[in-house]
Amino acid sequence: MAARPVSGAGAIRVGIGGWTFEPWRGTFYPDKWPHKRELEYASRQLTAIEVNGTYYSGFKPETFAGWAKVAPDDFVFALKASRFCTNRKVLADAGESIARFTGQGIVELGDKLGPILWQFMATKKFDAVDFAAFLKLLPASQDGVRLRHAVQVRHESFAVPEFVALCRDAGVAIVYAQSDDYPAIADISGDLVYARLETAVEDEPAGYSPVELDRWADAARVWAAGGQPDGLASVSDPAPVMPRDTFVFMISGAKVRNPAAAQALIARL
Repeated sequence: MAARPVSGAGAIRVGIGGWTFEPWRGTFYPDKWPHKRELEYASRQLTAIEVNGTYYSGFKPETFAGWAKVAPDDFVFALKASRFCTNRKVLADAGESIARFTGQGIVELGDKLGPILWQFMATKKFDAVDFAAFLKLLPASQDGVRLRHAVQVRHESFAVPEFVALCRDAGVAIVYAQSDDYPAIADISGDLVYARLETAVEDEPAGYSPVELDRWADAARVWAAGGQPDGLASVSDPAPVMPRDTFVFMISGAKVRNPAAAQALIARL
């Protein structure tokens, strides 16, 4: 069940990227656990999963419906949008690819459909006009199902107030990504918070030290209650305070530790 630590705060969901990773067999999954039942197990240990496979290829509606059937109530899938939407020179031309992605059957997830993650290459630079055009292409709904969007940018040129203003006007969340490889932008936009923690280390059994996990638990509570956690770099004025559903994913770094990190954070919440 997603944590709601404060009355009136948004739900907090914590998860990992995907559910198929060989080193998790015997470390996260029990020994000899059937591979075909890994989603069943993972979705009962976590409260969300970010699906990476949708970045590389399309899926049939039956696949999304199958995932929804396996996962328990109140579990959420965040979907990484197709690379054909974001890995292009002119983002304003992405309309057809966006429509193809959102129309492939993702609505079969029903109320288990979480945010759509639009991830950009680290070499993609900020072009205000082109990015504004891209944001206007993101549909508010698909077949009557509301869609929520988050953008992950990884070039330092995006760390400007103009980018934040565009996302706030569009109601699109800016992903906060803790990474050693590119700048993090902690400014809040939209009605949700999407955080990707990407620096887990193998020397720590839970990927992060207890102090770090305590700090991220505190940050998640602040985000859910509508605030801005201290110590995270922002480039614009604070966003209005309002409850926001908060998604925290343990991604990359020492990937073998990601499930343990997510479980440790869930335990703190």
